[in-house]
Amino acid sequence: MKKISFVIITLVVILTACSPQTQGANSPTVEQPIETLTAVPATATTVATPQPSATQSVVDYGPTNFPTNINPLTGLPVNDPNILNRRPVSIKIQIFPREDRPPFALALADVVYDYYQNNGLSRFNAIYYGNDAEQVGPVRSGRLFDGEIISMYKAIFAFGGADKRILKELFNSDFSDRLVLEGAMNCPPMCRVDPNGANYLVVNTKEMGPYVVSKGGTNDRQNLDGMKFQSQTPTNGVPGVQIYNRFSISSYNRWDFDQASGRYLRFQDTQEDANAGQGEGYAPLMDRVINTQIAADNVVVMLIPHEYAYKSGNSEIIEIKMGDSGVAYAFRDGYAYELKWIRQSPNAIFSLTFADGTPYSYKPGITYYEIMGTSSSLDKKDNGVWRFEIKFP
Repeated sequence: MKKISFVIITLVVILTACSPQTQGANSPTVEQPIETLTAVPATATTVATPQPSATQSVVDYGPTNFPTNINPLTGLPVNDPNILNRRPVSIKIQIFPREDRPPFALALADVVYDYYQNNGLSRFNAIYYGNDAEQVGPVRSGRLFDGEIISMYKAIFAFGGADKRILKELFNSDFSDRLVLEGAMNCPPMCRVDPNGANYLVVNTKEMGPYVVSKGGTNDRQNLDGMKFQSQTPTNGVPGVQIYNRFSISSYNRWDFDQASGRYLRFQDTQEDANAGQGEGYAPLMDRVINTQIAADNVVVMLIPHEYAYKSGNSEIIEIKMGDSGVAYAFRDGYAYELKWIRQSPNAIFSLTFADGTPYSYKPGITYYEIMGTSSSLDKKDNGVWRFEIKFP
């Protein structure tokens, strides 16, 4: 019998916590996609096509048989291998409203999913495994796609509530004993900061596992095979120095390859843009705790079907239906690769392969996944600028 008694939820939380009706009510719906797609001119942050280093040390791990001190989600060694003897912690982190940015400790996540939630807005699901942070957030409500992420990473999931229809699906799952949302008696690990001001909900990642165990759940090490890592840049890429991802007139982002660090730097929307990308505004997305710009070693755009599970007026629930395979575009070291993502089972982390089935190798480090619909548009420029825009059928 599933253990759900440790989560304390009031009826008010179930019915109102971050429901579709209360978020982004003035944002446009996705039923009116922009038909004309024009790439925004490259900014001063854009760099020239990179040159791989001839002295780069060789790292080759995965997709199975990772050494005990190598994080299978980053391909990097950890200072204390004991930190890997647990489940990952998956946390929902808000990106809207804009005035509540920057997020807390997003830079410490190993893997981050960025996807459309509802009413023109997007949200992060960040996975913490090789690092811990005392305050991660602001924590917000769950969506249906979070169930796919929880299953793949066998993770503990921290969130601030959900629409009652989404809660029903999550709590009827086989991971219900790993769901932790705000209640009257679970601070720590989930607490409020600045309660007389912004009143942010944050999570202490180190305390999540022991809390779940204290309520009857488990927190032992899981099989997280699936990702392959190599420090050497694959040889068959094409230039990929700038990546635009547009979810709506409100939510859009950009990744710029930085030659000096060999990483992609994150820039986030600063204003509404209803003019097909010509009125977009960007600013560096910073981390409130680390005080650095969000950066990724790998950016992967995945194409997955999006459907309306429910829609009535301004209220909508989106279902991102992840099956067993699809198209992906991976970016590392300033190069782009057209790939296929393959998931062997709902409880397995997917792998990336080339068209001939050869495994693709991630760069060791942090990976961000931009989740786009299968009907999304792509505008690719010869100078290494790629622009994706979500489209709903």
